Amino acid sequence: MAARNRIGSKTPPRAALWPALLIAASLAAPAQAAGAFRVCADPNSLPFSNQRGEGFENKLAELFARDLGERVTYTWWAERRGFIRHTLKAGDCDVLMEVPVGLGGVETTRPYYRSGYVFVSRRDRGLDIAAMTDPRLRRLKIGVQLIGNDGFNTPPAHALADLGIRDNVVGYTVYGDYRRPNPPAAVIDAVASGAVDIAAVWGPLAGYFAHRSTVPLVVTPIADAARFAPLVFEFDMAIGVRKGDDGRRSEIDALIARHKEEIAALLRDYNIPVFPAAAKDDKPSPGDR
Repeated sequence: MAARNRIGSKTPPRAALWPALLIAASLAAPAQAAGAFRVCADPNSLPFSNQRGEGFENKLAELFARDLGERVTYTWWAERRGFIRHTLKAGDCDVLMEVPVGLGGVETTRPYYRSGYVFVSRRDRGLDIAAMTDPRLRRLKIGVQLIGNDGFNTPPAHALADLGIRDNVVGYTVYGDYRRPNPPAAVIDAVASGAVDIAAVWGPLAGYFAHRSTVPLVVTPIADAARFAPLVFEFDMAIGVRKGDDGRRSEIDALIARHKEEIAALLRDYNIPVFPAAAKDDKPSPGDR
């Protein structure tokens, strides 16, 4: 898939991505395996990645590796607390295929897409809610994502609490039951089943699973997020490499520019909500996965 130092307020919950604790020291960059595009990835986190290579991160890695004349290799690790420490910083892999621009502890490339939080509801409900301040939210059961075992809140959850909307909010951890496929999708399942009336969800997760739901669902970007500043609801997403790996970062910057159209098509294929570029960067505070 929260404030960077307290991950609920300024971070997209990419399958519990980027937990809150800042790790001050980074490991020295080891020698890279010749001919390998070494990716750190979650084996069970569609639409991003899985061990069968079905996620858009998998496809993007394959695209870049072909261009470089390399082969993709993976270090698989569940994206929970310590993910970066146990993969990228341990030297077992060299590339994170999707991180927010400015993520602490890594170098980030130029962004290749921007997304944010959305509402998801059943089409047959006809809710058409696009604002956190919509008065109907006070009487609907609302699903929100929670990050980590500590239950840190995501930006929509914080915004609802700021509005005094608490008793009708149901939290779904992005960690979930890892024995099941794609555990963070539970919040989308709750909307489809009617367990909640509407949910505020990280856009890529919402777009992918809503499109594949057997119950028709509607995905609507949250329109009034600016009023809840400094909470951030939208993020520029980039590739992450180790601190000091400037050569790899520059190489991937060039790949992103060279394959702009293919990347856009890939995101469309996965029904990823892509938001317009921001007028200025919304960078998260330093943190670590």
